[in-house]
Amino acid sequence: MTPDVLRARLLAWYDDNARELPWRVGPADRRLGIRPDPYRVWLSEVMLQQTTVPHAAPYFLAFTARWPRVGDLAAAADEAVMAAWAGLGYYARARNLLACARTVAAAHGGRFPDTEAGLRTLPGFGPYTAAAVAAIAFDRPANVVDGNVERVMARLHAVETPLPAAKPELKAFAEALVRDDRPGDWAQALMDLGATVCRPKAPLCDRCPIVQACRARASGAPEAYPRKSPRSERPRRHGVAYLLTRGDEVALVRRPPKGLLGGMLGLPTSEWRAAPFGEAEARAAAPVAADWRAAGEVEHVFTHFSLTLRLLRAEGEADGLVWTDRAGLQALPSVFLKAARAGLDSLL
Repeated sequence: MTPDVLRARLLAWYDDNARELPWRVGPADRRLGIRPDPYRVWLSEVMLQQTTVPHAAPYFLAFTARWPRVGDLAAAADEAVMAAWAGLGYYARARNLLACARTVAAAHGGRFPDTEAGLRTLPGFGPYTAAAVAAIAFDRPANVVDGNVERVMARLHAVETPLPAAKPELKAFAEALVRDDRPGDWAQALMDLGATVCRPKAPLCDRCPIVQACRARASGAPEAYPRKSPRSERPRRHGVAYLLTRGDEVALVRRPPKGLLGGMLGLPTSEWRAAPFGEAEARAAAPVAADWRAAGEVEHVFTHFSLTLRLLRAEGEADGLVWTDRAGLQALPSVFLKAARAGLDSLL
C-alpha cells in the first residue's frame, strides 16, 4: 500500500468515525469552513498530556466555562487556576498554562502564533504541543506524534527497537506520511485510530482501514508491538502528613512556589525521603506542638516515584495556617485530598 493510498483510506475512515470531543471541530464542520479555536486546542492538548479523554473532558468544560478565552485565563488568579487544575496532577503544567496565557495576551494581542516555530517561543510549548496546535488549529503540515501515533507506526512497520529508544524511528515513519492536504484532520485521524482501533490491548484489526499495510498484523501478534524495554522499579519515598483540626475546619499550608505541587495548598507535611519516619521523629517534625495521634497512612503514585504518607492528627490552634472547611478540601491536589479524607475518616 503506497503512502498516498494509506492516507486516503485513513482519512475516509476518519470522516465516518471521528470521535465527538468537546474541543474538536469535526471533519464535516471543517469542510464547511469552521475553524478550531487555538485556545481550546491548546488547552485540550495540555490536559491530554496528563490524563485520558474521559478524565480530561470535565476539566476542559469547567475551564472553558469559567475562562472562555485566553485573555480570561491570563487574567485569572494563580490560586484559582491551581485549584481548578486539582486532580489532573503535575502542577508544573498548570503554572506553564498561566505563563503561556499571559504571554499570548500581553505579547501577541491575545492571538496564538500560527506556526510551529512561533508556538515554540511560548512558555510550556514543547515540540509535541507546538506540532499539535499548528496542525489542528492552523492546518500546518506538522508531524504530531503522541503515544497513539507511536503505537500505530510501531505496528505498521513491526518496529523491533523497544521504546523509548524507538521514538526517533517512529517519528520518522510518521513524518513520511505528513502532507499539505488536511494536516489537522490527518493528525486527529491517526490519534483516533490508535485510541479506538489500534488499542494497546486487543486491537480491533478487523475494523482497521489500513490493516492490509500492517506488518505487525501479518506477524500474527500485533499486540506485541510496540516493543518495550523492561520497566525499572519506581522509587519509593516516605513522609508524614499532619491533619490539624479545630471543630469542622482543617489547617492547610501554601507550598513553596517551586518544586512538586509548587504554590498549591496542602496539608502540612514532613520532607519526603527514602527512609520511613519513626514515631518520635514523625511527631518532632510536626508543624505545631499538639497531641498528635496516629491516623493510618495513604499511598500515592506520582510520575517518578511512589509515596507512603503516614497520617497524624490532632485538635488545636496555630497561627500562620490556612483554615478551610471540609468542602474546601475538594480543591486540594489529589494526594492531600486522599490524606485528608483518610485522616478525617479515622475520627469517626
